Amino acid sequence: MVLVAAIAAGVLINTAGLLQTQAEATGEESTQQVSDRIQIQSATGVVGAENITRVNLTVTKAPGAGDIQLANLTYQFVTNDKVVTDVMETDDPANGSSVTRITADTEDNVITSRNDRYTLSFVAEDTLGGDLEGGERVSVTLTTAAGASTVTELRVPDSLVDRSAVSL
Repeated sequence: MVLVAAIAAGVLINTAGLLQTQAEATGEESTQQVSDRIQIQSATGVVGAENITRVNLTVTKAPGAGDIQLANLTYQFVTNDKVVTDVMETDDPANGSSVTRITADTEDNVITSRNDRYTLSFVAEDTLGGDLEGGERVSVTLTTAAGASTVTELRVPDSLVDRSAVSL
């Protein structure tokens, strides 16, 4: 009888340890999904033929976020008639997206500091299915590998006449 009680106690202790480990891992994942966000500092558009031909987003990491690998960043553009989802290309911008380092402590495409700034560039024809016209609105979602998302809405000014670039 004492032997059975000892075995049962051992099983309970092992189960409690396993549950604690799983709970810690779940907590860490949940924290990363909430805190490892990317922050959009500014959004600009390059004007060509009175349409937006390129969208540039200047980004950094949000306060409290860990390192963010931009090569694993998923983007989604939602226009009035299209939804485009893809992953940032840091080495081969064939899909119309590219990453440029503005200021960073490292030479790679990993945001390691709140002082790091990168430009995410999107060719409208390739990533949005066409140029953006004056007055158009686009919703942009950037999702890190940890699953944290940042959503912003870009608004194209009504008039793009005689402009080479605009703030979105």
